[in-house]
Amino acid sequence: MASRVDAVASKVQTAVTMKGVTKNMAQVTKALDRALSTMDLQKVSAVMDRFEQQVQNLDVHTCVMEDSMSSATTLTTPQEQVDSLIVQIAEENGLEVLDQLSQLPEGASAVGESSVRSQEDQLSRRLAALRN
Repeated sequence: MASRVDAVASKVQTAVTMKGVTKNMAQVTKALDRALSTMDLQKVSAVMDRFEQQVQNLDVHTCVMEDSMSSATTLTTPQEQVDSLIVQIAEENGLEVLDQLSQLPEGASAVGESSVRSQEDQLSRRLAALRN
């Protein structure tokens, strides 16, 4: 329940930020119209620089919000639920995930890592034999 509240709070904060950005973009558009009507290159350049800065600020805010929302939902999900979901999906698709995970050596990053190594070794030997 707490993760849902955090997610909703993050979405509301994102909406508030977007509303502020929309307001700033409207102001920039008006300023750009005024600068273009006078054809003052310095004013146009200044308005465009301000617009770029606001877009960069929006990108930073968006990244921070997405990261915090992601970490909030990730940290609040119990490991048991994650494990049961993996097992459920494996059963639905006829996979033997638990057997493969239990056979995984310490420090290995993937289930098929040892078979990939043996295939690479075999290919290396064949290449060496072809060179001789």
